[in-house]
Amino acid sequence: MERPLPPPLDALPEEAARAFLARGEEVVAEEGEVLLEAQGPPATHLYLVLEGEVALEEEGEEVERLGPGSFFGYPSLLSGASPVFTVRARGKPRLLRFPKEAFETLLAYPEAARFFGRGVAERLRLRPERVLEPGLARPVGELVQRPPVFVDPTASVEEAARRMREEGISSLLVRGEPLGILTDRDLRNRVLAEGLPPSTPVGQVATRPTFTLPADTPLLEAVAAMLERRIHHLPLTRGEEVVGVVTHTDLLAHQAQSPLALLRRVERLELARYGEEVARLVAGLFQAGVPALEIGRVVAGLNDALIRRLLQEAERTLGPPPVPYAFFVFGSEGRKEQALLTDQDNALALAEEGHEAYFQALAERVVEGLVAAGIPPCPGGYMATRWRMSLARWQEVFARWMEAPEPQALLDAQIFFDLRPVGGGLSLAALERLIQEKAKAGVFLYHLAQAALAFRPPLGLFGRVRTEEGFLDLKRHALAPIVSLARVYALMAGSPARRTPERLKQGAEKGAVSLELAERLEEAYAFFFHLRLKAQLQALKEGRPPGNRVVYKALSPLERRRALEGFRAILEAQEALALRFQIRL
Repeated sequence: MERPLPPPLDALPEEAARAFLARGEEVVAEEGEVLLEAQGPPATHLYLVLEGEVALEEEGEEVERLGPGSFFGYPSLLSGASPVFTVRARGKPRLLRFPKEAFETLLAYPEAARFFGRGVAERLRLRPERVLEPGLARPVGELVQRPPVFVDPTASVEEAARRMREEGISSLLVRGEPLGILTDRDLRNRVLAEGLPPSTPVGQVATRPTFTLPADTPLLEAVAAMLERRIHHLPLTRGEEVVGVVTHTDLLAHQAQSPLALLRRVERLELARYGEEVARLVAGLFQAGVPALEIGRVVAGLNDALIRRLLQEAERTLGPPPVPYAFFVFGSEGRKEQALLTDQDNALALAEEGHEAYFQALAERVVEGLVAAGIPPCPGGYMATRWRMSLARWQEVFARWMEAPEPQALLDAQIFFDLRPVGGGLSLAALERLIQEKAKAGVFLYHLAQAALAFRPPLGLFGRVRTEEGFLDLKRHALAPIVSLARVYALMAGSPARRTPERLKQGAEKGAVSLELAERLEEAYAFFFHLRLKAQLQALKEGRPPGNRVVYKALSPLERRRALEGFRAILEAQEALALRFQIRL
């Protein structure tokens, strides 16, 4: 009886899977034979276990066994680095050995690329202390291997599919203004699944406009952009010219610990270790020198993908939504400034009232899924299971908060003003316009400015730093004041920006704050964010719960100096805001 195909070969066209297997050389290993050596030469072959077992070892200790149907060697092939584990034969296993070229051919299939990406993440869980290798700052354009291939929008999808097969690529750029792109997914989802004929013009099913990035964009930023936009193909430009397209497979092959590998687990709803793996990813990015605020952006992209996947699964179970809706996040997640996972902050806006049973069930499924992924419920109840109403009702609530900003209303407004839609098709543009219009009235801005002065920097006599029993609370005395100031500046400038650095820039451009002070606040925010994340990661390493406080005396002289400069910038900004709104400090 013919042996069934192992994953991911079972997901490939049978002809392709059999052709790949035919390129394998059968070998029998001797008991104890070392097939790959940790920290030794990079792997040159991909192996498939046919019979028997091999062991993964670290420093002489066995950490896992692989049996029939298991592949090994691919983490080293993907990264080009030395194997992480020694692979030793147990008994006399029978193996298929494939050349590197055959493996690279296999990666052209998205199913195979996803499978091996998930496999790398699984192997790395056995080495939790391993961190990212340098290189995330290198230009993404270095990954381009060939010029882009173009097609006219009048060409048929049949011609396009044939061209993609001939060129051995998974996308074509579509000429015209704006530039378009046609991918293998588009052919499946927009042509075959919709029953369109082969004569359908490419321009009818291509994606326009196409998101592009300059070829000198750092690799990490490219990964973050692909996560945020849920795209698998990224055209790169130099000036006005498109110089190539990189894919999720290219990024996986470059960096085995890419956030895209974790995204693959999200797509499969493998949630049990999500929180742990995010923390491990954050630690790796931090140790690789990635700025802390950029790490927050990457984590937000992963969390967004998780929410969208949970919504998709909820709709699959409950049926199509009876009316359009928007699932949105706020707080630090809304600003994309949450590096390590904290409490949930989310809500639902519906196109119209009613349909309570459906949306209650949808909210519960998403909230429970986030809990299962390691993101705890909000103690204050700021979640879609409670905060759920029609868009018109949300507008009424926001208008009331801004027209009569009582203390609780002001608190709610500050929390929700960082809202950012993540899932669903309902636009929140009307709600965002209302915020800008009501802010112009001035009364609300006065109260918001007053709230921004609530947490003063810990400066005492002669401008020296004062501590609380030797501790600094970085959230209360550093991060929260800058977030609040930036929020006021953005509203004064009429800017819809969400991230704190962008709000500071927009405020400076519109004259809400001086350019020099905005730059000092931005630098201080990045420093305090970095300092807090550094302390939180150290706490996790030592088995302590991460928090917002640091021991002042444990800071280096340079860190103390930068903290002092940051606190002085906050004080200066608060005094200027108080003067502008005639608020007594």
